[in-house]
Amino acid sequence: MEVAAWLRGLGLERYAPAFRDNDVDGEVLPELTVDDLISIGVTSVGHRRKLLAAIATLRAKPRHDLAQSAASAASPSVSPLISDAERRQLTVMFCDLVGSTALSTRHDPEDLRELIGDYHRAVAETVGRFDGFVAKYMGDGVLIYFGYPRAHEDDAERAVRAGLAVIEAVGRLPARQHLSVRLGIATGLAVVGDLIGEGAAQERGVVGETPNLAARLQGLAAPNTLIIAEATRRQVGGLFDLVDLGAQALAGFAEAQPAWRVIGESGMLSRFEALRSGATPFVGREEEVELLIRRWQQAKNGEGRVVLISGEPGIGKSRLTAALSEHIGSEPYTRLRYFCSPHHQDSALYPFIAQLERTAGFARDDTVDAKLGK
Repeated sequence: MEVAAWLRGLGLERYAPAFRDNDVDGEVLPELTVDDLISIGVTSVGHRRKLLAAIATLRAKPRHDLAQSAASAASPSVSPLISDAERRQLTVMFCDLVGSTALSTRHDPEDLRELIGDYHRAVAETVGRFDGFVAKYMGDGVLIYFGYPRAHEDDAERAVRAGLAVIEAVGRLPARQHLSVRLGIATGLAVVGDLIGEGAAQERGVVGETPNLAARLQGLAAPNTLIIAEATRRQVGGLFDLVDLGAQALAGFAEAQPAWRVIGESGMLSRFEALRSGATPFVGREEEVELLIRRWQQAKNGEGRVVLISGEPGIGKSRLTAALSEHIGSEPYTRLRYFCSPHHQDSALYPFIAQLERTAGFARDDTVDAKLGK
């Protein structure tokens, strides 16, 4: 049985390097336990459950069926060409380990294999938290898609957050020397989904300008930096602090391409403010604004009031609260704002932690002692 293809069928191909590095083949696979999966690096409870259920199915199959499946997978004559390519808005990330050639001259091949395996696992687990899809491992490079196979409205933001997290995760790896990566991200239309190759070499191909641009931007990046394209910058708005690198001449592109280096999260209080220009006129909400102002007047007169604004995403809830702030801007009041984030779903107290950090005036480069002093 081809383990990588089996994982791909479960949508868990991100763990293929971990299974390969731990010598899990078709014979060992049906015998894996939950402790084995944890030691391999499958930290997600949901993914462990899915794997254990699939492994239980393998155990129920006779051995000759498994051997027949393995033979079928190995024979290109009975492997139909699967073509389910789609035209998609895609964000592509290229990640490259810095100085891999020098590492190969300083390490024994087995030690280097272990180091590269740790690096691959760190990248796969990190981008997996942001629903990134590892499309291909290319030695010390990794190709990642955001927006395929599952699309999100914030794929560009997920990619940038994942890139910053990858830099941090690789820097924490226990290696004999500090490891660094360089990353490039681009967003645009691409055709993705064609299965290319056979067996362990099989991958989901992507065609279009976007992956080429991401690869060229990665080549511009200094160690432990992330470079993004103009289309990606437009989609992330003011969520991140960026440095404009100007138009860059890139091989294969007739015109110079704008490039931006990502410093980190901007710390902007509101995602609404970060992602919108503020130039959109406020239309058709006069009645709702009047209701909010009446409740505000009642609260000022000593009558406690609470207003809940709920509705489908995108109908203008945040814009409505911004309009109220504009109407009462000249009056004395204290405003407390707490924001949830889809990227911090595992931290129930994240909105309060973020509020405390903002109030204390934490800066990105503050040391632990400096934060404690504040």
